[in-house]
Amino acid sequence: MGFEEDYLAFMEAHSQARVGERLRRLQEGHNHAEMLFLKQVWWPLFHHFRYLHPEYEVNDFKDGKRYLDFAYIRPGIRICFEIDGYGPHLKNISRWQFSDSLERQNQLVIDGWTVIRFSYDQVEEKPRRCQQIVQQVIGRWLGDELDQTTLSLVEKEVLRLAIRKGEAISPIEVEKYLKRSDKTVKKILSQLVIKKMLIPASGNVRVRSYRLGDQVKHPV
Repeated sequence: MGFEEDYLAFMEAHSQARVGERLRRLQEGHNHAEMLFLKQVWWPLFHHFRYLHPEYEVNDFKDGKRYLDFAYIRPGIRICFEIDGYGPHLKNISRWQFSDSLERQNQLVIDGWTVIRFSYDQVEEKPRRCQQIVQQVIGRWLGDELDQTTLSLVEKEVLRLAIRKGEAISPIEVEKYLKRSDKTVKKILSQLVIKKMLIPASGNVRVRSYRLGDQVKHPV
């Protein structure tokens, strides 16, 4: 399915699973900015919405409830993605409200969340940069997961380099990073292509750059 079909199914599934205030927050809190983030940033990266929860309820540090724009939850990882608009409510915020907002974010971090915030303008005008940040922060978890694979140590290091960079890597970059010869690096990159961990990103006869393969980039 394409974005529209998957998005509607994603929202319907979460609506069906909620009642009361949690359902109301989903219906009223999930707006154009959040949909644009999914369409321009999330979908091009993963082509699915697994492990992602819109308007996710968490306990507030003041013994109440608050709702995160998106929560990405998997074993060992909890990431909060917030999409911040710039409007009258933000320009007119009081000093106390500003401090309260910072305290709430700090509490999320204390509770074990990684917090990533984008402005609406970033999502609308610089989606590729937002994609790189999302890929890099989730890549921290993917990098740890590589230790559970049968890849060689040097192959894992190449993949971690690509994950951290968040975009295509060149053989020359890998040579400098590994401090290995051109011949050795070509062999390592070729093996990773065979294992579908890397995919040639540019060049026909001679590959000039590589990007992460679906097995790494699109976790199941």
